[in-house]
Formats: sequence, structure tokens, C-alpha cells
Amino acid sequence: MPLDVMPDWLTTLDDEDVSFIKKFILSSGSLKEIATIYGVTYPTVRLRLDRLIQKIQISEDTTNEPFVSLIKRLAVNEKLDFGTAKIIISEYKKTKKEID
Repeated sequence: MPLDVMPDWLTTLDDEDVSFIKKFILSSGSLKEIATIYGVTYPTVRLRLDRLIQKIQISEDTTNEPFVSLIKRLAVNEKLDFGTAKIIISEYKKTKKEID
């Protein structure tokens, strides 16, 4: 698929996420089958799918500023804990209001 036709949310995913989506579709959306393919438990696959959904939602949320989206992506990708992400976003918004 040409990059100019590819949806923005798809371009923000890493290769492993795209591979997971492909396997998910090919298994007709069976989380149980995906768990078998990856050799993990059903709850682990469910968590992975939930994080993937969050990544897509973050990239689709055009009301967020790029900085806020970055912080949310870092939290979803476990590079930053959610509590810290909330504090950073809150402080950023306060500072931005003061400047505006």
C-alpha cells in the first residue's frame, strides 16, 4: 500500500504491532488462537490487544497536541508510567494556559 494512501494510525505502529494485527485477522479474531500462536495466556493477549487499541485511539485523537500524544504513546508503550504521564500532561496544560 502506498504511504500516501495508508491511514495515519497504521503508520504509527511498529512492525510487531502490524504482525499482531495480521495474525489476529488471519485467526478470525480468535484471541485463544493468538495466545496459542504466541505461546502465552489469553489474558496476556487481551492486554496486548488493549494496548494496541489505545495506540490506535491516541493516533486518531486529533484534539490532542503532538506533545500530549507523545506522552500518551510513551505510557501505552510502557516507557513511562501512567501516573507520571498524567502529571506531565497536567503540568503542560497548566503552563500552556498561563502562556496563552
